[in-house]
Amino acid sequence: MNKEAAEDCVERAVKYLAEGKIEKAEKLLNKSITLHRTERAEELLNKIKCGAYAESATSGNTSDDGVRQRTTAKGAAPKAESGNEAEYTPEQLEAVKRIKKCKDYYEVLGVAKDATDSDIKKAYKKLALQLHPDKNHAPGAVEAFKAIGNAVAILTDAEKRRSYDLYGSEEHHQPATARKARYHHDYAYSRGFETEFTAEELFNMFFGAEINTQHVYTRQRRFHRAEQQQYREPQSGIAAFINLLPIILLIALSMMSSFFISDPIYSLTPSQKFSVARKTNQLKIPYYVKDNFHSEYQGSVGRLEASVEEEYLNNLKHSCYRERNYKDTMLMKARNFGDRELYHKAQSINTPSCDKLQSLHN
Repeated sequence: MNKEAAEDCVERAVKYLAEGKIEKAEKLLNKSITLHRTERAEELLNKIKCGAYAESATSGNTSDDGVRQRTTAKGAAPKAESGNEAEYTPEQLEAVKRIKKCKDYYEVLGVAKDATDSDIKKAYKKLALQLHPDKNHAPGAVEAFKAIGNAVAILTDAEKRRSYDLYGSEEHHQPATARKARYHHDYAYSRGFETEFTAEELFNMFFGAEINTQHVYTRQRRFHRAEQQQYREPQSGIAAFINLLPIILLIALSMMSSFFISDPIYSLTPSQKFSVARKTNQLKIPYYVKDNFHSEYQGSVGRLEASVEEEYLNNLKHSCYRERNYKDTMLMKARNFGDRELYHKAQSINTPSCDKLQSLHN
């Protein structure tokens, strides 16, 4: 009984030390030794007598191995409950809580709905450095980090952003039972739009290899996709047929057109059928007609050549758009990865269709 009472006194003394109440702790330790002498009680008492807890008395902390560091003063970082002893600050925890309360991607990144791509990427970079799980060990940091990754992936994609602005998260289009079943699994902002990159891959795209991180999100992403698949409603045969109906009609029309549409009068490329070369009068665009063009064609040559030039310019515009889009994509990829060599190569990519289009307009 004396041993149990002595150990109880030691435990109470440890609490007083954690609270900075040194005198009360010393009295309890002396009482503990009187009841039953233990090495722990003597060790703590010697530390008090040597002044080891003099500074702890003002700050509210102790350095005893048996005492978990407290957070009652100066905003000291609490320790996680897991065995890895990872710490996080109140500011980090507050950042995670803020993300958890957000209702849409704009609020997650803290940007306005008319924010530019540059504003969105700038906001993401700031939050990513703050919420990356390798630096932020607060509860929910992984989910918050995933949320900002989803947000930047959707809002920097023009098509997905437009769809998101119109319809919001697909959460609202799912059955009520599915929404209820998934409610406790994840935050509302991380459901719905699924990006083709993991949160870690997005982080590396923005920051390159400058920060060494752990790739721990692949299994989480696969689990998330599997869960989404689980709650999708199976399509019936009629619904599948209705979805395929436009494609069936398009194929039927294309087959029927071959019976009713006559051969074209000209072609922009030479062939065995269109072997006679001609040029338009205004822009000197080359085109090709059949051998019997003069005897078969009874319409206006001027209107025909206007159609030739219009088709030629439209083809050039489409080609120019593809060339510029490819070049811009390579430049963006080089900037995201911080690759100067790739950036210089992207700058040197030629756009011949755009050059030809420009020369025709001049």
